[in-house]
Amino acid sequence: MIRNKELVAYFITILILSIVSGICMGEENKLPAYAFLGLILIISVLFNVMRYVHIKKLSEYLIKIQNLNSHEELKSVYWNMSLKSYSEGELSILKTEVYKVTRMLIEQKERLLADKTFLADSLADISHQLKTPLTSLTVMADLLEERELPDEKRAEFTQNIHVQLNRIEWLVSTLLKMSKLDAGTICLNLRNCNIKKLTDRAFSHLLIPMELKNQSLIVEGDIKAGCICDENWTAEAIANIAKNCMEHTGDGGYIKVTYDENAIYSKIVIEDNGIGIDSEDLPHIFERFYKGKNSSSDSVGIGLAFARQIIAMENGTIDVSSIINSGTRFEIRLYKTVV
Repeated sequence: MIRNKELVAYFITILILSIVSGICMGEENKLPAYAFLGLILIISVLFNVMRYVHIKKLSEYLIKIQNLNSHEELKSVYWNMSLKSYSEGELSILKTEVYKVTRMLIEQKERLLADKTFLADSLADISHQLKTPLTSLTVMADLLEERELPDEKRAEFTQNIHVQLNRIEWLVSTLLKMSKLDAGTICLNLRNCNIKKLTDRAFSHLLIPMELKNQSLIVEGDIKAGCICDENWTAEAIANIAKNCMEHTGDGGYIKVTYDENAIYSKIVIEDNGIGIDSEDLPHIFERFYKGKNSSSDSVGIGLAFARQIIAMENGTIDVSSIINSGTRFEIRLYKTVV
């Protein structure tokens, strides 16, 4: 405290004023005056010493925070210090602001830990998803090197290589799009779009695979119905949901799309008559890299997560219901106002 120049100057000023005041008074009043001024000086010193002690504790607290590396140690120091409270005043305000900063540091560290865990899990999942097709490609490439391989087998292996390459290309492309959405580098162009045109665009590249599986597409709705969305990204979201339905529907099945519009939201329903989704899997199907019990072997587990992320950014929701061996129903609602 002695090193604090402001406090030393304050005490010296009080002492000088006390001496001057005593000199200016008469002889009969000097003793009571000096006693009174001395009492004021003592009280002032004690008051400032107490303030200085509290400020020193806060300074030591900040120094501890700076030197801590462990997240648990940071939380421990925070809660130990937060148990002590000062009365209302400037120190209380200062203490509150210090604790706000500490709370922000703890939350920031928790987010960083969560991000690191998520990144590690995502990399492990991506590695696993790429490992399967790459292994298959390696095996088939080795088989194609055999000179005595029959032409029909060579054609089959070549076709399988194309399928696996397309799978890897789709996986990498979707992951790049999701990373852009996560980073917030994509600005959606929300405008009024025609739903019929939107669904036609979403299903355009799925018609041939559906035809190969003898699946039919049924589209019903008001041809003039519209929705507020980004046409490009929403078509991607619908295509991913439709792809999931196609993969879970057997040969000869159907995918049905119905849509309508009201004053509050636009609704797009995509349903199939496939094998359905197990009730235990329903709460998790929108999680990244999650594969349910009835997932196809070609499923990666990011299509539905990608779709929900896009719809959520467009002020929309996706609900799903399913019955085993009867089919699955996805309901998309794109709201016209913030809900």
